[in-house]
Amino acid sequence: MSKHTYRAVEFQRLDWADLRQRIGGERVVLAVDAAKTGFVGSLMLESRQTLTTLKWSHPWDTRAFVACVESLEAPVEVVMEPTGTYGDAVRRCLREAGFGVYRIAGKRVSDAKEVYDGVASLHDGKSAYVLGRLHLEGVSSEWVEADARRRTLHAYANELSHYCKRKQQACNRIEALLALSWPEFESIMGLQSVSGLRLLASHGTPAAVAADADGTGAQLRRVGGHWLAEAKIEALLASAATSVGVPLVAAEAEQLQGLADEVLAMQRQCRRLERLIGAQAGEDEGLKQQAAAVGAVTAMVLYAALGHPQSYPNAGSYAKAAGLNLKEHSSGKFKGQLHLTKRGPSVVRFYLYYAALRLISQLGPARRWYEVKVARDGGCRRKAITALMRKLIKALWHVGQGAAFDEALLFDDSTWQAVA
Repeated sequence: MSKHTYRAVEFQRLDWADLRQRIGGERVVLAVDAAKTGFVGSLMLESRQTLTTLKWSHPWDTRAFVACVESLEAPVEVVMEPTGTYGDAVRRCLREAGFGVYRIAGKRVSDAKEVYDGVASLHDGKSAYVLGRLHLEGVSSEWVEADARRRTLHAYANELSHYCKRKQQACNRIEALLALSWPEFESIMGLQSVSGLRLLASHGTPAAVAADADGTGAQLRRVGGHWLAEAKIEALLASAATSVGVPLVAAEAEQLQGLADEVLAMQRQCRRLERLIGAQAGEDEGLKQQAAAVGAVTAMVLYAALGHPQSYPNAGSYAKAAGLNLKEHSSGKFKGQLHLTKRGPSVVRFYLYYAALRLISQLGPARRWYEVKVARDGGCRRKAITALMRKLIKALWHVGQGAAFDEALLFDDSTWQAVA
């Protein structure tokens, strides 16, 4: 294959009338490599012959380019990668012009970079060519646009993920400062406690807490209410007076108070968004069943990230979309271990992880199965939680079809009870 195959030409310099004659009304593929401004496309016949590789500047030349593609007077199929939002406006223009739009995951394009020319390189022109070839070989799928509700949920889920990350970053910095100044704090209260965070926001250092023991005790009782045990309050106040930590300077104490305020603000934002997400379940029976099984927030996050479970042909494809299918690297006598692909949206696995933990915390079949598996695997808890997540996502596909969730059906009793 010639290295000049991928050289792109400005679309205005092409003879579109000549291209129309060469196509002759046959099926043609327009493979588009999206970018922020510099788009590259490959026009390819069904015979795999590349007519031309072209480029244009978005958004200034997009409508003119689409008009040129319309002038071909041929059944054009457009194929693109789902690259964030960069290609969305171009895709919309092409769809409005009446062209069918298809998608191929970027990982498939990357994996195929050596298939057609034997060269381990990938650039804009070559990416467009590989997209076109893969589409003609049936690898692509039709690009289904998300409806308004799913886009709303996706926006909420993205915002929720943003605030969760900011909260975790602030918690990590608080943990470092507490390890320096008040190492006893986390073992008594923890950084998920609103009472503890408010105490850090108002006082900051153990010295300040010890100096105002009566006031801080009253604050903890008021904020924690009956959920906060008196023994825990007394232990925290005692540790403030006897802490082995290094006293903070004024700037460090202010930083700790500001970080605690930030975590509290992020928690409020997360709760607000979780309420908004949970309210989107509507009257869809499948989504309502999922919400009853794992909670409204988790069900709506799954819908926002993966779409409706009824759009998947089987439970395995639903698990694969979530990145919970397994991969293995084995060759000859070497047998590699199984690992999750983690190819789907990470937010799905985040919420499924906590859904699995909630099942484990209850005294039911999941708890008994989990304990048996942990014992059998030599105390490895992570494997057991991951295995439960895989069972749960497949069960949720069936639930999305209208089936009632039954925790006991996740497990083969004869297997785990025999081990017990």
